[in-house]
Order: sequence, then structure tokens, then C-alpha cells
Amino acid sequence: MTTRFEADKTHAEIGFSAKHMMVSTVRGRFDDFDAYLEVDGLDHATARGEAVIRTASINTGAAQRDDHLRSGDFFESEKYPEMRFVLGTVEKKDDSNYIARGDLTIREITKPVELNVEVGGPINDPWGNERVSLSVSGKINRKDWDLTWNQVLEAGALLVGETISLSAEVAMVRPAAVAV
Repeated sequence: MTTRFEADKTHAEIGFSAKHMMVSTVRGRFDDFDAYLEVDGLDHATARGEAVIRTASINTGAAQRDDHLRSGDFFESEKYPEMRFVLGTVEKKDDSNYIARGDLTIREITKPVELNVEVGGPINDPWGNERVSLSVSGKINRKDWDLTWNQVLEAGALLVGETISLSAEVAMVRPAAVAV
């Protein structure tokens, strides 16, 4: 039996971090996204799913930086309003840890990525819904998706690091069956 879980966006965050001037780390998140996961029985290694993230929802806490990230130098949000991760395969490492492999599409460029996923649950919440949690981490090189804008500083360091650390904490919920 296949179980479908949807992201509980009030209990989820999709984030990233990058080096700034090669010494400090800037963190941000995407505030608008949808995600689902389908699992056969209780076997998470059978999971299929997808996450769709609206690039204009980027939020680093600095309006000027966010506007730059939405521009043609980076996401070009008006032309490419969404980025997408489609889950391909899942490899079980132990009872709660997995390696998820799939395709990440940014600016119409699709590349394979590998993510570490820790699964918590399942549990039943006070309203009768089944929940699982996903803690996701991974790294990508932004240049693989033609996100190449940068500036070389006086000392030769880059303004923006090429390696982007990805992170997500997502509560996934399967609503209780509605009586008819």
C-alpha cells in the first residue's frame, strides 16, 4: 500500500548557506515551496517524491541581497520562477539514515544530486494524522547550474563561494482518512 505525505509548511524550512568573502557564512531559506513523498508500506527506500521551490521566495534577511539573488545574476526569478528536485533512488544506510539521489533543476538545467536524509517517525499527532520528519543535507557547486556571478576581491578571494550547503527540516504529514 502506498502512503502519500505532503509537506507541512508551517513546520518546515528549506535552507542554504554559502561563504561570503571566503571568511563568513551567509544563510538563507526559501519561504514558498511544496513537496510530497510517497512510500510503499513502511519501507522508506521505496520513496518517490518531489519538491518545487519558488525562487522569488528567497530570504536571507537582507532585502538588497535577496533582490540580487532574484536577478539575472543568479536565479532570474521572473524567467525561472521555480526550481525542482525529483527523487530518483533511495539507499538505506541504517534504520533512520538514507542517501537520496535525484535530479535538481535550476534555470532549466538539470543535474544529479545526492542528499543525506535522516527520517524520524512515524508518529500520530493529536489530530490523528500520521507524520514523519525529514532532516536533509547536501552540497552542490552553484556553477553546475550556471549560477556563476562573482567578484574577485583585492586579496584574490571570491565574494561568493561556489559550494552551497543545502539543508531542510521538513515535517511530512498524511492526513487522517475523512469519514464519508
